[in-house]
Amino acid sequence: MKRILVLHGVNLNMFGKRDSAVYGTVTFEEINERLHGLAKELGVELETFQTNFEGEFCEKIHKAHLEKVDAVVVNAGAWTHYSIAVRDALGILKAPIIECHMSNIHAREEFRHVSHVSPLAKGIVAGFGVHSYLLSLRAAAELVSGKA
Repeated sequence: MKRILVLHGVNLNMFGKRDSAVYGTVTFEEINERLHGLAKELGVELETFQTNFEGEFCEKIHKAHLEKVDAVVVNAGAWTHYSIAVRDALGILKAPIIECHMSNIHAREEFRHVSHVSPLAKGIVAGFGVHSYLLSLRAAAELVSGKA
């Protein structure tokens, strides 16, 4: 069975509790529940991981590389826009990366228009709320199945 890792970055555990005009009201826990349900439907093994600690995030990416995870969906949160450390860790991966954002980062503050993840990503899904995660998981599953 193909293994996909979904990485949630800094502050994303606060979905449902922060700025509902931007992120909606779906909670972090609900996002993960929906992802796990979809993973079963798609026939892939899914692991989700969230941390507010940049080094721990990088360590998880290193572990994904060592364990040869088949694909990674990443919403690095604010680290997307300024963390060269996260970018460099993601650059180690051999597996395809799908960049994911709940909001449309290009319709927000100018500093959010720059992504250090995008140059490494096979594709980007942004602006569809929780559906950004679900679409990203579908894309990752297609990539690892060889159908994409």
